[in-house]
Amino acid sequence: MNEAPPPVVDRETAATLLEPLTELVIRAGEAILAVNRSAMKVDGKGDGSPVTEADFAADHVIVEGLARLAPRISLLSEERVPTAKPPYKDSFFLIDPLDGTKEFVAGRNEFTVNLALVTDGAPLLGIVGAPALGLIWRGIVGRGAERLTLRDGSVLDVASIKTRACPPSGAPWTVAVSRSHGDDRTESFIAKRGGAVRSVLGSAVKFGRLAEGQVDIYPRLSPTCEWDVAAGHAVVTAAGGKVTDSNGAPVHFGLGREDFIVPEFIAWGDPAAAS
Repeated sequence: MNEAPPPVVDRETAATLLEPLTELVIRAGEAILAVNRSAMKVDGKGDGSPVTEADFAADHVIVEGLARLAPRISLLSEERVPTAKPPYKDSFFLIDPLDGTKEFVAGRNEFTVNLALVTDGAPLLGIVGAPALGLIWRGIVGRGAERLTLRDGSVLDVASIKTRACPPSGAPWTVAVSRSHGDDRTESFIAKRGGAVRSVLGSAVKFGRLAEGQVDIYPRLSPTCEWDVAAGHAVVTAAGGKVTDSNGAPVHFGLGREDFIVPEFIAWGDPAAAS
């Protein structure tokens, strides 16, 4: 007997998964914080990026949890790329167990756990947890976005969040920029917005600050990976923003792009500014 095809997750089903998926992100964050940064081993990947036992600990928590929660939905984790079988045409989970490993290794607090649910190439649900900051940003496209404040693994507060309108003519834009990654194309893009104020941030925290209206735009016009972007993409979109390439076209995920590279993206707080 042929197996039934994997489910295509819609918005209503995604809503039933939001709380248990959030719990997985919280538990993964706890696994990261339990690692002694001063004593851990840091290895290098083929692309030169670092990986630590904290990356693998968070990956284990999420992947084992998803196996119980949604065993028929495919998944792609940064730490399991060798076993990936693209394209992912229907619904799948896209995971970065520890985004901002450089920040983590350096002893800073701006690292995140990124978990997205992608359907038909577009992020539908996203959760970005910043365990050392005690924050989670999450959202479902079409159902809104929230910021959760945590203490000791428990949720203290849940607040609805929205992106903000672009600055009026002549007023400076606040632009989220990476602390660890810079490139000439992105700098040129920012320079065209005279007087832009740079907000230097690590990891997918940039998406969270955009979604809650603290910054206006987050451009990255150099290659990154799908698992770095998908969860933040969903949160920003759910909060009223938009994510495009430099030509205003959608950014797709899981469809077999070589090495799961996103060549470029711009996350806009005000979707009208992208047109």
